[in-house]
Amino acid sequence: MIPITGLNHAVLFVRELQPSVSFYQSVFGFQEVARMQNQMALLRAVGSANHHDLGLIALGAQAPLPVRGTVGLYHLAWEVTRIEDLAAAMEVLQRAGCYLGASDHGASKSIYGHDLDGHEFEILWRVPREQWGEFEHQAVTRSLNLPRELERFGTSKS
Repeated sequence: MIPITGLNHAVLFVRELQPSVSFYQSVFGFQEVARMQNQMALLRAVGSANHHDLGLIALGAQAPLPVRGTVGLYHLAWEVTRIEDLAAAMEVLQRAGCYLGASDHGASKSIYGHDLDGHEFEILWRVPREQWGEFEHQAVTRSLNLPRELERFGTSKS
């Protein structure tokens, strides 16, 4: 057994480097920490203790886009601290034209989007563990009623 403590970073192949870097900077606020020529960039999330959280490697404008439903990475999941951050993220994704939908997973509330190359990502807010209840050992996907969940879990309720 390898005693891992978490996922440190992910690396994605993208068509063009600068548009992808700009996307992750404008949507997520990532900071560029390193660039290797115009082939690879390393990005760090604001407040992260990692050297980098996301690497982007450019393949060129003619590279084929990922095909949904084939073997490979389905999505990356980024976590936010407050459910209000999830609501704000939904608005950012909608304005950026990359919002895909939302789900209630019981133990977490999630919204989904995609980047310029079709990589899907999830932004999730984790329900406090002591409130997981029946969802402790279940994997569910239901429709997310975000206004109801904001009322239930928002900071004004804490």
